[in-house]
Amino acid sequence: MTTQMKYYEIFDDVYVPGRWHLRMPLGTEDELFDTWRFREGRVLDIQEPIHLSVKPAGIALDFSESMGIPVVHRRVVSLFERLGMQKEVQFIPVEVEGQSEPWFILNALQVIKCIDDARCEEVFYWLPEDNRPDKEGGYRNVRGLKVDPAKIGDANIFRPWGWKVVLIVSERVKLAMEQEGITGTEFVEV
Repeated sequence: MTTQMKYYEIFDDVYVPGRWHLRMPLGTEDELFDTWRFREGRVLDIQEPIHLSVKPAGIALDFSESMGIPVVHRRVVSLFERLGMQKEVQFIPVEVEGQSEPWFILNALQVIKCIDDARCEEVFYWLPEDNRPDKEGGYRNVRGLKVDPAKIGDANIFRPWGWKVVLIVSERVKLAMEQEGITGTEFVEV
C-alpha cells in the first residue's frame, strides 16, 4: 500500500518576535507594483526593478510575504534548486531596503484544479445575484481548505485553481524547509 502525499498551505509566520515586516512592492518611480500577476501560475518577464521597504525593521526572515506574495532569501532558492524544482518556480530578484544580500519573489508556475469542496469546512461561490458575471460559479471564499491529492500529480509547489490567494507545498518541500532551518514559515495541512 502506498501512502498518499500530504500537502500544506505555506504562509508567513507573523508571530516571530522582533521580525521585520515587508511593505508593498514598488516599481519604478515608487509606483505600486501589480502583485496579482504573481498568482497566475506562469513565467513572468519583469524588466523593471522591484523595491520593498521594511517597516518596522527587525529580524530578516528567510520566508516573508509582501501583500501575500512570498519573498525569500537566496537560501530558499538554493534549497529549491537542490530539490530539482527549477521548472516549478521562478525567482524574481527584488531589492529589500537595508539588505545587501539577494532577495527574490517566489513565483509558483502551476495552478492546479484540486480543491476538494466536500472536505473543505465551507465553500462559497459567486452567484448570479452577486452581479459579477465574470466570476459567477467561481470560488468566492474557501474556509478550511482541503485538496484532493489524486488531482495534484507530482507537483511540489502550486496555487489551487479558483483560489489562487493560497500557496501550497508538498510534504517533501515542507520537511526540506524545516530541516534546512528556513525561518518565517508556517504550515497548515490541507
